[in-house]
Amino acid sequence: MLKIDNIKYEKANMRNVKDLRGRKFGRLTVLNDEPIRIKGQTYWNCKCICGNTGYIFAGNLTKEKIRSCGCILIEHRKNLYKYAIKTNKKYPKSAKRLYTIYKDMKKRCFNQNEINYKNYGGRGITICEEWLKDFMNFYNWAIVNGYKDNLTIDRIDNNGNYKPSNCRWVTMKTQANNTRRNHLIEIEGTTKTISEWADYYKVPYWKMQNILKKMKKI
Repeated sequence: MLKIDNIKYEKANMRNVKDLRGRKFGRLTVLNDEPIRIKGQTYWNCKCICGNTGYIFAGNLTKEKIRSCGCILIEHRKNLYKYAIKTNKKYPKSAKRLYTIYKDMKKRCFNQNEINYKNYGGRGITICEEWLKDFMNFYNWAIVNGYKDNLTIDRIDNNGNYKPSNCRWVTMKTQANNTRRNHLIEIEGTTKTISEWADYYKVPYWKMQNILKKMKKI
């Protein structure tokens, strides 16, 4: 579940989204708050029966990819995976890959000899204390927030730190669209990269560039 502290967002236009207010998805209930948009995607404020609240991507709700704040999975998996990792016993591929991601994340932020340090630690980007003090905190967050073996970790705000409220799991293409080098284009209140607009209108990238030039957007 996403916390929106220090994240840039805007109120979504209710005319352009499917109203999910009051609907239940597993252990989650969508609250009556109006949805928000972050980088062109709609998020709804939800409450889990355990009491946790936070924003969840609309697609993850309607496609039933997320059905709780993560409390169920944490209850069943926390002790199992912690034991497996500490004892080096057999554990799922996801735990191995997530630990590699975790180690690489720390290298980028703290190892000055790491090739990508200048783009992370060198810019003041760090990792939240919760994740730093225990890999299992990072692991549990990942499992309940959409992790899959074909996805990578991505910071929503590229100038922000690695922390639950600023991270998500995305495809490599989405991550490439979320770099500091990308030029963001706003059309009728929606902001996307040129590549995302090309996908949206189903036209080649070069053609989208020409269209945007004529619109004097670039």
